[in-house]
Amino acid sequence: MADVLFAPANSAHIRPGSTDPDWWRGAVIYQIYPRSFQDSNGDGIGDLRGILNRIDYISDLGVDGIWLSPFFTSPMHDFGYDVSDFENVDPMFGTLACFDELIEAAHARGLKVLIDLVISHSSDQHPWFVESRSSRNNSKADWYVWADCKPEGSPPNNWLSLFGGSAWEWDATRRQYYLHNFLASQPDLNFHNPEVQDAVLSAARFWLDRGVDGFRLDTVNFYFHDRDLRDNPPHIGGVEPTTVKADNPYALQHHLYDKSQPENLKFLERLRTLLDEYPGTTSVGEIGDDGRSIELTAAYTEVGKRIHMAYSFDLLTPHHSASYVRHVIENMENGLGTGWPSWALSNHDVTRVVSRWGADHDPAEFAPLATALLTSLRGTACIYQGEELGLEEADVPYELLQDPYGLRFWPKFKGRDGCRTPMPWSSKAPSSGFTTGKPWLPVAEPHQRKSVEAQDGVAGSVLELTRQLLKWRRSQPALHKGSISFVDSPDGTVMFRRQHKGETLLCVFNLTAAQVEVDLGGLPVTNVGPACFTCEQSGNTLRLGGLQAFFGSV
Repeated sequence: MADVLFAPANSAHIRPGSTDPDWWRGAVIYQIYPRSFQDSNGDGIGDLRGILNRIDYISDLGVDGIWLSPFFTSPMHDFGYDVSDFENVDPMFGTLACFDELIEAAHARGLKVLIDLVISHSSDQHPWFVESRSSRNNSKADWYVWADCKPEGSPPNNWLSLFGGSAWEWDATRRQYYLHNFLASQPDLNFHNPEVQDAVLSAARFWLDRGVDGFRLDTVNFYFHDRDLRDNPPHIGGVEPTTVKADNPYALQHHLYDKSQPENLKFLERLRTLLDEYPGTTSVGEIGDDGRSIELTAAYTEVGKRIHMAYSFDLLTPHHSASYVRHVIENMENGLGTGWPSWALSNHDVTRVVSRWGADHDPAEFAPLATALLTSLRGTACIYQGEELGLEEADVPYELLQDPYGLRFWPKFKGRDGCRTPMPWSSKAPSSGFTTGKPWLPVAEPHQRKSVEAQDGVAGSVLELTRQLLKWRRSQPALHKGSISFVDSPDGTVMFRRQHKGETLLCVFNLTAAQVEVDLGGLPVTNVGPACFTCEQSGNTLRLGGLQAFFGSV
């Protein structure tokens, strides 16, 4: 695909909407996985110029901002989540100048820009680690988590890596082990060292000075470890692990000491102090701690003190019944205190929601309902690229897999490549218009039929229904900042009220394929929902078709 010429709109380089510091409450953020969004130079890998060339497409969706997965300098062992320079763009993605263009173009269109801040660990090729591992007495010797072996040579404790095996890797030069919660090439930074905190905050300031509107904080509860390196106890009973498969031994431990340490609260206060120097910026933390997500979200997002919002994996699981959804949201609301949640149904780490929750339904019918439910919850919604097209999980054969997580646990777990395949822009062009070269992951054949080109302007397409929904949502203040309270409804349905400044919006979702009748209660209810959903209303009785939604003003 030839480059699309881009002329930036005439506007000052300022953060849009800076008059409302709480713009992020109830916003809809569009997550972009740069490797797979749009390639502008034919090397088969998406880049910043490609995103820039598609900025009008993103703006036309009706979202409030974008979140960019990592584009920093990296050896790409974990595709950018192993950073070797926190203050630069990897050449495969472009240049700092191109990033500045992208910020300007997004802001000119009223779009906020959040970027991933991946600071719990670095690449083993980062100069900090290169120096740290060179001896036990250099200036950065204590910047990473080093520990002596046990007398018989085994690792310091029983901590496990999420990606398989021990979380400890032996280094022959220092004759010590270093900690890595993920790949061995992703050593954990030692946040107990104030110099490390200062260094990563300096990196955050670098990007804030370039105009970013905030950060998505990767693995925000992994920053600190237990100083005494105590063994984790076994996982006995309690909440079933939500995202770690049972065949991964990581699920057998109660991760009491290797993450989610109390010292993290003070660091997050330091981060918030920095963000507050840049009015209108925000932060959303990724909390990976099964069973403690509510407790941590409440603590981390306590109003005005630490980060602005956080999301867990509670809705990124295979569980998807109406009762489960209500259970998750009500539990979060009951335990959240003054905090603020963020919700997602898909992202770059999990099976796409159309396949995970909607496998028994037509994706073209299920996808708009899922987006409507997501963007109606109290919180800030994140939509992953391709959700607006109704893309299902791609089937990537073993010989084409790239994800080290999937390669480690194949065939029980196929990894994350199935949700990371390239965006289909055209149904006719080679590689669906993603690249003129060989794509880094194959373009899924079913995705080609659902390309942007095939759906753009087509009434009733998932893309057009998503646009209708999101543009209608902008006129509904109750969906931005209103409270939420659930109402009992028939099996397979979810019903709740959103209330804000005396206005009440009743939201009803039928997660089944069968028509249901719903009692709307004793008060008059007027259908004010977008045209993308249909229903029949007779008095206070609602007849809602399968995979349909209703929005009523009470």
